[in-house]
Amino acid sequence: MAFTLADLLAPMDPARFLAEFNDKQPLHIKGGAAKFAHVLSWAGIDRLLNQTHIWSSQSLKLQMDTQPVPPEAYCIRATGRDNTPVMQPEAGRLREWVAKGASVVLNDVDSLTPGLTSVSEALENAGFGRAQANVYISFQAHKAFPTHFDTHDVWAVQVEGEKTWNIWSGRADYPIPHPAFRSLGQAHHERARGTLREKVLLKAGDLLYLPRGWYHDALAEGPASVHVAYGVHAPIGLDLANMLAERALQDPMFRQPLPRQDGTPAAQFALTSRAAQLGQRLAELARDPQVLQVLARHVADARYHRGGVNLLAARGLAPEAPAEDAPADGAPGFRVIAPGAKPVRRGTEWVLKTAGATLPLTAPEAEAANWLLARREVDAASLQAAHPAVDAPSLLQRLTEAGALASL
Repeated sequence: MAFTLADLLAPMDPARFLAEFNDKQPLHIKGGAAKFAHVLSWAGIDRLLNQTHIWSSQSLKLQMDTQPVPPEAYCIRATGRDNTPVMQPEAGRLREWVAKGASVVLNDVDSLTPGLTSVSEALENAGFGRAQANVYISFQAHKAFPTHFDTHDVWAVQVEGEKTWNIWSGRADYPIPHPAFRSLGQAHHERARGTLREKVLLKAGDLLYLPRGWYHDALAEGPASVHVAYGVHAPIGLDLANMLAERALQDPMFRQPLPRQDGTPAAQFALTSRAAQLGQRLAELARDPQVLQVLARHVADARYHRGGVNLLAARGLAPEAPAEDAPADGAPGFRVIAPGAKPVRRGTEWVLKTAGATLPLTAPEAEAANWLLARREVDAASLQAAHPAVDAPSLLQRLTEAGALASL
């Protein structure tokens, strides 16, 4: 499933978001459990984690009650596939820390599955900047991070469970990933966060937008919570300053020595005059059509480039456009979004009631529905194997239309 900005913001009109919220204030949009069902699931998380060799102490981190867990506590020293040393997360240690309540953070995952990619590309296609994704898996009563701000806009997509976010009134003034902002210390953040602006309960299918620098913290509700935080890095003025520095290298005026200083007013005046001349020259360079062309290209290309590989198409052996969001082999096809729902008998018939429909079922279908609704995810093959008397694809489709399942 390919997302657009309108899909992410629905039912809000994107024009209203741009006018009232973008870079101005936080926004919570409630969605149904099916809205982001295809983005990530528990089974999807396990499939990613079981690709052991792609993870390191940098790409997979643990947090325990606001403190980072040292890599040596959950990793082993291993040899990577390129024969270089690596600190690799070890499954047994990882499970032990999760049993204690540690949060798991998976960094830079936006190109690992079509679902994760879909949100990043929607944000990038809307022109907001480069959108990378981190997955945050946390458990009840254990806070992963203290109050903080991020150096990029955050679009938090809740995919499993619930999480309460404290949104504070304070906002740092356009911080960037630089030691000047990363070394402020927790005492500073506790003072600068201000008063509590609002508490937001994110449920599966909800979206939370936080402008860059906005103070926040969060705590999982219920047994477990998973959200994907899309960090959007917009082009900034310093990008132009760096371009001008590169352009100034080609200008002899910037390579000339500055006026020698001997403490006299004449020498000081000469230095001040030269500084004004250099500033004027920088202003001229900033208006140079070639510089503006490079700047426009930089802003337009502010995205990460993912995918695009179709080897059979390159040989003329397959269509150029691959099947959209084709699931990985063995991937579940549906997620249960009506936990606790059960078919009930009415006379000689069976029915399943959901929030949006009442679905009549035959006795074999009711038995099959009980079986699959007790699970988190299911596919047609496993349903057919467990209940061969039912038409598995048809039942799954009807349950999806009734709001009991969401397609992955």
